[in-house]
Amino acid sequence: MTYVAAVRAALAESGDPERAAQQQAYMKSELPYVGLGAPALRALLRPILVEHRFADRAQWEAAALELVEDATHREEWYSAVALLRHRSYRTWLDPDVLPLLEEVVRTAAWWDVVDEVAGHLVGQVLLDHRDGTTPVMDGWSVDPDSLWVRRTAMLSQLRHEEQTDTDLLARVLVANLDDTAYGRDFFVRKALGWALRQHARTDAAWVRAFVSTHAGRLSGLSRREALKHLPA
Repeated sequence: MTYVAAVRAALAESGDPERAAQQQAYMKSELPYVGLGAPALRALLRPILVEHRFADRAQWEAAALELVEDATHREEWYSAVALLRHRSYRTWLDPDVLPLLEEVVRTAAWWDVVDEVAGHLVGQVLLDHRDGTTPVMDGWSVDPDSLWVRRTAMLSQLRHEEQTDTDLLARVLVANLDDTAYGRDFFVRKALGWALRQHARTDAAWVRAFVSTHAGRLSGLSRREALKHLPA
């Protein structure tokens, strides 16, 4: 049995229809849920990930893509992300995986999947491969068709702390200020503020300067998020 088949078989035997309906309503999801919480899904996937190891990178990518593109339940998307994040495949997180991660973002197009891909997967690729990934983030930050691709670029350095490339951070945020194509969207405004709030933990002065410089183009939501944990 393949990884994909094992995941689907395990999901088919699990879940809670009442919880599934609640999850679907909460996430405003067209795709239904099986009805598993995050801890239960992690427990379900753990032995499957151990049993079904990939020695071939192309097969690893194909399995993740199949779970994303042919999903019948949202947990299949989460299972794809779990596969991509598994420690066994850490060395495969390089710029060559970015087209696949972009496809995951475009297909899921909602914060639950997008934020995990941005912070843990795209962020790791960017941290380890600055030269090859930075131009991609610049491109994603001005994507003409997807606010979620833009959001991914904005959130790609959430975990970088002192290693944050502030020049890149400034560019991807400025590309999504209030007077830009998607700048008035809630999820763009929220991501912008979140990225600034997170970096404020490392360099509060930089964040204050950014907010001051762009005050006229920064939404109240983004500003509040950015300065949330800083002294008045």
